[in-house]
Formats: sequence, structure tokens, C-alpha cells
Amino acid sequence: MHPNKDFTVYGEDIGILMLDTDFHRPVGDVGNAQTFDFPVKYKVIKSATPDKIVARGDMARTFLPLFISAAQELEKEGARAIVTSCGFLSVVQDELASRINIPLITSSLLLVPMVQRMIGPSRKVGVLSANAEQLSNDHLRSVGIDEHVNVIMKGMEKSEAFNQMVFQNKHDPDFNQIGQDVFETCKKMKNDHPDMAAIVFECTNLQPYAKRIQSELRIPVFGIIQAVNMLKTACGDHWK
Repeated sequence: MHPNKDFTVYGEDIGILMLDTDFHRPVGDVGNAQTFDFPVKYKVIKSATPDKIVARGDMARTFLPLFISAAQELEKEGARAIVTSCGFLSVVQDELASRINIPLITSSLLLVPMVQRMIGPSRKVGVLSANAEQLSNDHLRSVGIDEHVNVIMKGMEKSEAFNQMVFQNKHDPDFNQIGQDVFETCKKMKNDHPDMAAIVFECTNLQPYAKRIQSELRIPVFGIIQAVNMLKTACGDHWK
């Protein structure tokens, strides 16, 4: 099948809307293109920093025109699906998706209702967030997480290394310490809730540490990378 219009660049099927950061992103993070087995295309939303989007729930809508413009640019440039680099953008899922003509996932939180059905209603879905204290009912309801979803929320508020990286934009993060903090937080979640049968990482910066959680805690972990791979598979290769 051939495309119905011509583009300058081909093959960058997945577009990624990035918050404005400049800390290092290891392989496994959505902001490192080597994470993926296929090309992706990035757009940075200038001045939309994590401290603004996460710390204030209403700020995502303040930046919405910029996100819409960037998403539309990605679509015009040939992207066939779009994700973002911050799960807190769930509050603008409907507004943003309605302004483009290709699939869009603002947040891995969209996966939570699906994961709940995978594990059955009597077991719990753990959600690990950058900051659970700021993850409001609006963030959850916007992606279908309601009273029928048996969810446990935990955040990285107590991890100094994580907060220095994400909210203070530390250029050389202590990834070993962050990984340990992520593991200990997930371990405590599982110890406190033995009926927790899966974990969803809200924060895209947590994804590099999923393998250890899967291996040592023997629990499935979902996040934005699974969402990207799903979109890529769904879109196929019909531009070739």
C-alpha cells in the first residue's frame, strides 16, 4: 500500500512528544531512541518542564495548545501514532486525541483498566508514579481508572536521586540509586499487597528498571514502552 501523500522523511512511524528536560536518558527510557527497534521522531515542548506538569495538575491544559501544535506537526511529517513522555498528561488525553487523525496515548495509565481485566477483578494493579501525591482523580478518570479498577498508588517522592534528576534536572543522575529506589518501592508494594498481580509505571523515566522488577519480584510490568510497541505493531509497515 502506498501513502496518500508525500513526505520528506519516511519510516519514523511513532512520534513522541517530550517534556523540556536535559538530563541524561539511558536506554530503556522513552527519550532514548536506542530503546526502540525502529525509528521514532521527537518533538520537545519548550518550557513544559516536569516540575510544572507534575507539580500542578492544571498546567497540562495551560500547555495544551503547544502539545496540539506539535502533535499536528508530527502527523503532517508522517507519524502514524503518537505518545508522550509524561504520564501526567493523561488529563488532556481526549482534548489532544480529538485534534489529530492518528492514535495517541498520552499516558501509560491508559493501560491500567486493560491490565485490571487481564489479572481479574479480585487482584490489584500497582501504579508507580513520579509523584503519587499529585496524581489526582482527574488524571485517573481521564483514562478510565474508576471505582471498578482495583488500584494501588505509590510514588517516588522519597527518592532523592530520582527527584534530583526529574525535578531538579540533574545532568548526571545516580542511576544505580534510582534503580534501587524503584526496586525497593515496588518490593514494598508487593509485600504490603500480596494480591498485587501487575505493576504499571506511570512515569516514563522508570521504564529502564522494569527488568529487575520482573525478574526478582516475578511480576509483569507495563509502561509507555509497551504502549509504543503496541502502536507500532498496530500501524504495521504499510508506508514501505
